[in-house]
Amino acid sequence: MGAGNRRAVEAFAHAASWPFGTALLGGPPRSGKSLLARWFAENGKGEAIDDADRLDETELFHRWNRAQHSGTPLLLIGGAGEAGWDIALPDLASRLKAALHLAIVPPDDAMLADLIALHAEARGLALGEGAAAYLVPRTVRSYAEIETLVAAIDRLSLERKAPATQALWRDALESVQGALQPRLL
Repeated sequence: MGAGNRRAVEAFAHAASWPFGTALLGGPPRSGKSLLARWFAENGKGEAIDDADRLDETELFHRWNRAQHSGTPLLLIGGAGEAGWDIALPDLASRLKAALHLAIVPPDDAMLADLIALHAEARGLALGEGAAAYLVPRTVRSYAEIETLVAAIDRLSLERKAPATQALWRDALESVQGALQPRLL
């Protein structure tokens, strides 16, 4: 578990003490919000509603009321963080404003290294010695960007029929992020 999602995971352990038994979880794309929501629900912590910001507000309000009545903690996934989303229904807006607001933050170096390894493993891509040490300080702190970067390394490796070495990592970084300024060799 990285620092980016630690607060959310720790809050899941105390769901019964959430204000009105409700928490809103937001964060950047590809940061694991849906995965955390599934884990929350599958481990009997409560009900999780993914993409709650896309649900009809009246339906969401009814589900909030049912969770209150049953005493079931309710985790809502949506929005881009603590700012949440615009809610037109005043009763729902006031209740969600009082809920616990959790946000996944950009990944730290340790999580970036883990994500690089995870995405490479999922693709069956051997990155070679020193990949994380080279890539982590040069990449953007973004969950989606890491996934894109590893995909670019894999694509270049296949196109060139060459192993993923430092030269290939550099080319992939430049294809994803543009020319590295200043170039770190």
